[in-house]
Amino acid sequence: MEATQKLSYEDAWAFLDRLQFFKIKLGLDSMTAFMASLDNPHREFPCIHIGGTNGKGSVGATLLSILTTAGYRVGFYTSPHLSSVRERFRIGRTFISRDEFAAQADKIIRILNGRQITYFEFTTALALLWFAEQEVDLAILEVGLGGRLDATNIVTPLASVITNVSMDHEQYLGDTISLIASEKAGIIKPGIPVITGISDEQALEVISDAAGKLGSPLYILGRNFSGSALPGNKSLWSYKGTRPFAEEALPLNMKGEYQIDNAALALATLETVKAAFPVTARQIREGLAGTSWPGRLEEFWWQGVKQVHPQPPGNNAPAFHFLLDGAHNPDGAKALKKSLEQDFIYERLILVWASMADKDILSTLMQIAPLANSIIFTRPDEERSAKPEALLEMLPESL
Repeated sequence: MEATQKLSYEDAWAFLDRLQFFKIKLGLDSMTAFMASLDNPHREFPCIHIGGTNGKGSVGATLLSILTTAGYRVGFYTSPHLSSVRERFRIGRTFISRDEFAAQADKIIRILNGRQITYFEFTTALALLWFAEQEVDLAILEVGLGGRLDATNIVTPLASVITNVSMDHEQYLGDTISLIASEKAGIIKPGIPVITGISDEQALEVISDAAGKLGSPLYILGRNFSGSALPGNKSLWSYKGTRPFAEEALPLNMKGEYQIDNAALALATLETVKAAFPVTARQIREGLAGTSWPGRLEEFWWQGVKQVHPQPPGNNAPAFHFLLDGAHNPDGAKALKKSLEQDFIYERLILVWASMADKDILSTLMQIAPLANSIIFTRPDEERSAKPEALLEMLPESL
């Protein structure tokens, strides 16, 4: 590429897409050296680092909404995306533009000079470079895989969040809860507060030991802070904090009882960073009311031809009620099952299911399959996805 030639968005996306063919590479040496060649943009702003098996995106989205409501310029880096890679990078409620994505990708490609990096290393570098250039007040960074050797783990955050620990990515992180917890604990930094929603005793012991050895204060959901639903109202909840702070009748904009835990984790995190980023009770309420996270119990209604409604249509014409959820491990599916049983009324459930082949497919599927009247197996256009025929063969004959 000539020095004066500008990279288009399409070319930047195509370059990134080709990196998917490189296998996942855990380790920080390459990322540390690469970020040094970019003048270490991650040192230009404070951040909150979020790891854990499930709920990372929801906690991050809640933090983003509250802090943005409070007037801070906040970057949010998350993965994976649903429909566009630009969804991984946002400042406030705005995704990175096509031109900005191409400009940052162009800088990275020129610095690479033939060096091989992974897809996730590239996107992480792009996020950090963009946040520094945009002079964010704070960045929220979501771990991609595990924690200890994840590309995001080059940062020293204001707070480390470990949402929970359950079985997932065993081929990379280990085949026991303790081993997986040990990888998640790798994001804990000396003296930096840790906020966790872990309930599994084995996992919690690992996290507690790691925090203790590093002198990091540990705040545990259900012990140091808590969130609870208000009786008879699934859209309101109360919070009791890590310090003398409590709020009643808080709004909950995302469906699912488990979102109360995620919201409580976000508020506990805000308490730990309030010296640098204070927020008011009003800003908390407004931020919670404005929080959204696509693909987590996301509802829409389909009526007629290409008529999609985010709310139930007001007319009497028939409409199909869709629920989109990204549960991809047994614990995530268990939470989805609970919501289907408690939060929704339906006469017939048609389950449309796709999965990556390297997941614990049967244990995850069997949380939901018994509730379904019929099941449709499909697959995304992704090399790692399981074939529908293989999914069908996994189903017990009794279903």
